[in-house]
Amino acid sequence: MDMKKRIHLELRNRTPSDVKELVLDNCRSNEGKIEGLTDDFEELEFLSTINVGLTSVANLPKLNKLKKLELSDNRISGGLEVLSEKCPTLTHLNLSGNKVKDLSTIGPLKKLESLKSLDLFNCEVTNLNDYRENVFKLLPQLTFLDGYDKEDKEAPDSDAEAYVGLDDDEDDDEDEGTEEDYDEDAAPGEEDDDDEEVEEEEDDKESGEEEDDDLSGEEEEEELKEGEEGFDERGEKRKRAPADEGEDDDDDDSDDDED
Repeated sequence: MDMKKRIHLELRNRTPSDVKELVLDNCRSNEGKIEGLTDDFEELEFLSTINVGLTSVANLPKLNKLKKLELSDNRISGGLEVLSEKCPTLTHLNLSGNKVKDLSTIGPLKKLESLKSLDLFNCEVTNLNDYRENVFKLLPQLTFLDGYDKEDKEAPDSDAEAYVGLDDDEDDDEDEGTEEDYDEDAAPGEEDDDDEEVEEEEDDKESGEEEDDDLSGEEEEEELKEGEEGFDERGEKRKRAPADEGEDDDDDDSDDDED
């Protein structure tokens, strides 16, 4: 997709004057120039044209409110003097991955009085002796070069800090909610009472099981006794006759035989 069509899509039925941020990364620029971008984008503060095949920024329109310009991974080797005229309030400029070979190429950036951050990663100029020291001398208005200041302290990422702050707040809210739930559900000492009740229930169950075992043993003994007594033909229990009674019956029978 070429740059003009991409800009049309990014507008999303808005007028150019309503746009503050415009991302055109990875689209195609004809003849290595910016196309479709006009002075009507008067409120534009952030423009990103990463990897679009630019060789020049000569066609950049007048963008008086532009603060951040992303030009990384293109083929720009010079012509940066137009930036001070077209983007006088620029504070951040990323030229990493371009064909910047010497300090004279970035010399015109001295006129960008508001420029605080400059990135030249993967440019040949970074291989020069005393590169960082010389760039800070050439551009005294700079605070950060390639993400670090003169004392090699890393530049803070304001966007990242904002997101981290939000995450911390959310975590705090979750922790507070957890503590509140804990306080409401179980006051100090209640958990111990609950544990004691559970232990008592378990003891009751165990004692109940032991009683059941004892009862089952007694029932077995009764069944054994009943088995010894026996049953008659009608299913009724048959009691054993005392031994003496049986002997008397035998005597009576003998007497009858004698008669």
